[in-house]
Amino acid sequence: MDAEVVLQGEDGEGSWTLLSLSASLLMVFGGALPYVPQYQEIQRSSNTEGFSTRVCLVLLIANILRIFFWIGKQFELTLLLQSVVMILTMFAMLHLCCTVHSTNRVSTKQHRLTDWDLHYFWRWSAFEDYLLFCFGFTVASAVVTLLLLDSAMFVEALGSLAVMFEAMLGVPQLLQNLHNRSTKGMSVKMVLLWTAGDVFKTTYFVMNESPAQFWVCGSVQILTDVAILLQVLLYSQDPWARPR
Repeated sequence: MDAEVVLQGEDGEGSWTLLSLSASLLMVFGGALPYVPQYQEIQRSSNTEGFSTRVCLVLLIANILRIFFWIGKQFELTLLLQSVVMILTMFAMLHLCCTVHSTNRVSTKQHRLTDWDLHYFWRWSAFEDYLLFCFGFTVASAVVTLLLLDSAMFVEALGSLAVMFEAMLGVPQLLQNLHNRSTKGMSVKMVLLWTAGDVFKTTYFVMNESPAQFWVCGSVQILTDVAILLQVLLYSQDPWARPR
């Protein structure tokens, strides 16, 4: 009898470990999955008009800051790995967008980071400029973090800033849809996966008692996702929307 109880306990523990591992892997790579259909849509149409590259800007800043937040306050390793995967994913999206822009460019005029023209901020012609900007931002963040790492107030503020940027993830896409009065070129699958992922990760944050900044961020993202999905319904029925 005792042996049976021990075996049942080991089986239950093994199942829980497997479930926990699966949830962690989903957290690490799940955030990148919504961009697969958007990546495929841009490749298929050779058009980036429906996708706001400022989504990439928001996520790059948020995840770079989150990495430095982890240095000051070491939360789950899963969330650190998630940030690394997300940064690589955003670079892949930017590289594709730059390639498409280069192929479709009519004018020979190129806009570079070194032009210091704020009107074309984050609308540069070369992928290298995005890499250079992120490198500079990372170095500046590293210097400030190392100088103020002993300040608990700074570390908490850094975490809040990181999740504030992440909470704004869908806002650039929301605004672009408003500007275009259309959701053409935007992958609805991407937004549906955003919503599913945000619900999952917010639940994960609450269950794992992650810092409060994380689940507040997740809640704001869910509301933004719902607003974008409402735009899809609105513009599909709006007679004044730009023709599809």
